[in-house]
Amino acid sequence: MQISIWEKESFYAPKDVIIVGSGLVGLWCAWHLKRKHPKCKVAIVDRGIIPTGASTRNAGFACFGSVTELMADSKKMGSDKMLELVEMRFEGLQRIRKVFGEKHVDFEWCGGYELITQQNDPGKEKLEQEIDSLNRQLKAIVKEAHTFKLADKKIASFGFGNTAHLIENKMEGALHSGKLCQALLQSVQAQGVTVLNAVEIAGFEKIGDQVALYTNQHIHLTTKKLLICTNAFAAQLLPGLDIVPARGQVLVTSPIPKLAIRGTFHYDEGFYYFRNLGDRILLGGARNKAIEAETTTEMNITDTIQHELEHFLSTYLLPGHTYQITDRWSGIMGMGGEKMPIVKEVSPDVFCAVRMSGMGVALAAVVGEKVAKMLQ
Repeated sequence: MQISIWEKESFYAPKDVIIVGSGLVGLWCAWHLKRKHPKCKVAIVDRGIIPTGASTRNAGFACFGSVTELMADSKKMGSDKMLELVEMRFEGLQRIRKVFGEKHVDFEWCGGYELITQQNDPGKEKLEQEIDSLNRQLKAIVKEAHTFKLADKKIASFGFGNTAHLIENKMEGALHSGKLCQALLQSVQAQGVTVLNAVEIAGFEKIGDQVALYTNQHIHLTTKKLLICTNAFAAQLLPGLDIVPARGQVLVTSPIPKLAIRGTFHYDEGFYYFRNLGDRILLGGARNKAIEAETTTEMNITDTIQHELEHFLSTYLLPGHTYQITDRWSGIMGMGGEKMPIVKEVSPDVFCAVRMSGMGVALAAVVGEKVAKMLQ
């Protein structure tokens, strides 16, 4: 296929910045770049018809973090890095609400809970100590003295089975990740960003003061600066990065009459997560039951994880209820040796913003702003 002069001088014209990946991170990076540098010529290139890694295939959590997760992060990363990451999430969620409003992206500041099952009960006294410690550390970030509190009296009202404790979290929320991606896409296109779909980048090369991109299409793309935002898939273009793919599987139930569960919920350091979608339950996670098998970029579902999710659903969340599973899917998250995102220049004029560790919804807005400052 030949390319017309009109295409060559518009869609495929040399750019100041080309972003690979049209997920939440790539879109927020473009949004901040155009806000900071309105004349900057920006294009986003994605191999899919729509973003497909994790941005539109997650559970729709506006995620702040649960007590057991934050305590585990503190032990692994140190309290300073744990708090830095929480602050980034908190600021990112506020940015979403400020830029798009809650109604436009179905954002609900509904609060959340964490289940502590009878099998994993460390005791009420230890939980209260951990809650008090986290509340003191988080106060400066969220301007709230009691982010977390025990809410055992609500266990019965939710109808949970085999649950010893319930920890309430004021800072958790939910949203519609598809609508958020659409809103960002519409916003960046209105600001003049070119978006090219179904274009896979096979490689790139620095030639003089330009970066040339090699694609699966008969088009020639060049840019002054290249930004890789493909998260778990970034190792395909940047093999030296500390990025490990992690598949997250999800299921959704049919409507359940008089469903008592409302809000967002976590269990087992965040490895399990569920929320209501109207009168349905969305449940995801359980990859810790098959870590090696779920360390993959294959975007499918497996009997092992789906059966575990169904067992968790019937044992803890909906004992005695009758329902069907109407939807199942998976998304691919980017993990690594630690949870902090990788945002840096990897080679001259080639940058990356990857490894969101399953928190891309909350982190992307803050990461995008950091990238825009790097690329100025």
